[in-house]
Amino acid sequence: MEGAAIALLLSLKVKTVVVLLLTINRRSVFFLLILRGNASMADKSSDLVQGTLDMLILKTLALEPMHGYGIAVRLEQMSKGVFRLNAGSLFVAFQRLQRAGLIKSEWKATENSRRAKYYVLTEQGRKRLNSETREWGRQVAAIARILEAS
Repeated sequence: MEGAAIALLLSLKVKTVVVLLLTINRRSVFFLLILRGNASMADKSSDLVQGTLDMLILKTLALEPMHGYGIAVRLEQMSKGVFRLNAGSLFVAFQRLQRAGLIKSEWKATENSRRAKYYVLTEQGRKRLNSETREWGRQVAAIARILEAS
């Protein structure tokens, strides 16, 4: 089922919207689930699951090396408040990405003269980001075609 994508959009009478996006390929499974009740799509933050979070962290680090808090702030800013990440989720993702050789870290002084662990994208991480970004774009286009079908 390489490159398969499944999208499900349900709207119930209580104005709850469920969006499910499942992406499967040889290396990974991305699963994004957004649940919203009595709110418009832009009113509440969303939950990200492992594969999607990893891709967004890699993209953020492709812009510049950053510490964990900076990554969380940047993702919230770039998503216009849709994605608000907690430190625990980021910590686990950083460990996973380091074990995979996609990022590396080093302790440095912040702009406030405090010590923080800065994360840097590796060459392997850059290659993974490029391939995942291409695949994501292909699948988003396919899902858009399916949702636009009448």
